Amino acid sequence: MKSRNCRWLQIVAGIGLFLAGSVAGSALTQKVSAVNRFGQPKTVIHVVAYKFRAATSQNDQDQAVNGIREMAAKIPGIKNIWLKTERNQLQDWSGVYVIEFTSPEAAADYAESPIHDAWRKKWEALRENSLSFQISN
Repeated sequence: MKSRNCRWLQIVAGIGLFLAGSVAGSALTQKVSAVNRFGQPKTVIHVVAYKFRAATSQNDQDQAVNGIREMAAKIPGIKNIWLKTERNQLQDWSGVYVIEFTSPEAAADYAESPIHDAWRKKWEALRENSLSFQISN
């Protein structure tokens, strides 16, 4: 009788373990599918890869990149900026920055802004080359 009770206890424990695993697996699957959700915002992203001239001092480089932050504070329609280059596949290039605009109109206003024009003139004197892209949905 004792072995029969022990056997039933093992079966019940096995079923309980199976059900617990099923619940945990289901919960994990729901979390993983949530990670894969994404949106397609209507903002405009302006991405620029740049290379400073060899003679450009570190101070001038820092001032040029910090000028992007200053523009963002003054020009309406700039939503976010990214100034720190994490990875750059263009060998010997100095870095990459990104400006996110709230709309295509804000991006156009930025391009024609006198604040941007003054910064751009200083920027062009310091850089050897740049590649820029604008991306939207």
